[in-house]
Amino acid sequence: MESSSAHPGSDGRAARWAGQRERRRREFVDAALLAIAEHGPEVTTEQIADAAGVARVQLYKHFDGTTDLQRAIADRATEAITTALLPIWEPQGSALQMISVAVDAHTGWLADNGDLYRYLTRHSQIGRTGGQDAIVDVKTIIARQLTQVFAFYLAVFGLDTRIADVLAFGVVGLVDSSAANWLESPKGITRPQLAELLTRWIWHILDDSLRTAGVEVDPNLPLPPPPRFEPPG
Repeated sequence: MESSSAHPGSDGRAARWAGQRERRRREFVDAALLAIAEHGPEVTTEQIADAAGVARVQLYKHFDGTTDLQRAIADRATEAITTALLPIWEPQGSALQMISVAVDAHTGWLADNGDLYRYLTRHSQIGRTGGQDAIVDVKTIIARQLTQVFAFYLAVFGLDTRIADVLAFGVVGLVDSSAANWLESPKGITRPQLAELLTRWIWHILDDSLRTAGVEVDPNLPLPPPPRFEPPG
């Protein structure tokens, strides 16, 4: 008769292997980020393996092919962007301060991680849920967060909250497309100058929406802070 202690032992070994595999996956993704920073967005699997100090075949003991590795890199990038954009999850101050801090965080991350951003855009449709690529995923996360923030302030001013998502997705599209184009062709515009331009444009969009509804807001006066919205986990 089979010993009852065999199953717990097997479960323990399986749990240890799963934990070790996950740890190694994260280490390989760390190496991939270093390889992307060194070799650019066209980094090869061999270069990632070299950065990890292993043979290429070792990678595929922990990833189910290239697509799985790319997806893991995209997931890590999403985590990093979410952390960098903490001001969006915890807005405070005046309208201009909120906009300026959020735009500065976004453009700052992009400027510091240009090759990673290019890697994500060049490896779109990398097996993420519903076929969405990582950049679309991140933009959607940010836009949904801003929708909550805009809806809160529209309600404070007694306005129709149904336009919150239109405003949010429009603003995110403006920032992302403008910043991505600047990344490839800055034409002498510095990052602080870009951030200043985007901040001003965003405020004009929001100000127009408020004034159309008969509300005037001083962009330099503090606004009541919204409830704390948890970033996606």
